[in-house]
Amino acid sequence: MLAPWRSLLSSAIHRNRSKPHSRYFQLATVTPEGYPANRTVVFRGFLDDEQNRLKTITDSRSTKIQDIEYQSLAEVCWYFTKTREQFRITGSLQLVTVTDADDSLQQARKTTWQNLSDSARSQFAWPNPAQPAADKSAFEIDPPDADTPLDNFCLLLLTPKKIDHLQLRSNPQQRCWYILPSDQTWITQQVNP
Repeated sequence: MLAPWRSLLSSAIHRNRSKPHSRYFQLATVTPEGYPANRTVVFRGFLDDEQNRLKTITDSRSTKIQDIEYQSLAEVCWYFTKTREQFRITGSLQLVTVTDADDSLQQARKTTWQNLSDSARSQFAWPNPAQPAADKSAFEIDPPDADTPLDNFCLLLLTPKKIDHLQLRSNPQQRCWYILPSDQTWITQQVNP
């Protein structure tokens, strides 16, 4: 079942589609040392399931993997400039790696890989991230096979538990919380901006 906030987010994505930067959101995690870590990632769609999970991708060699293993809770901040609205999405992250035993998640990982551009797939064959800079020639590679994901390619899923939707166009601004308690029924609450 689609969550009550999902159509609002899908509408914002659609209405801002002419702005390429609208495909990007900020993903905040916590490092094992307890520091916040924030980075910009690309939205890769929703997983076809009833949990309304957002898809993005990462490299298993990335430092964010340590953050996710340390603490799976995370928050997304996504601002849409054309419609002037912000979604803060709090939830838990799930990393789908080459060793994941769930067949449906492996299929989602493979489909996501197949939907990438050659240049995006090639980044997963580059030298290890966050290591001393390699010679430029190390980045001049043929694209990997488009059908089979490289082992270090990971699908990263965010399962939302709270959405804070702020619409800045009106006066006063409109703000609504969508909260998923343990009984798995979304609660909608209008709040002051």
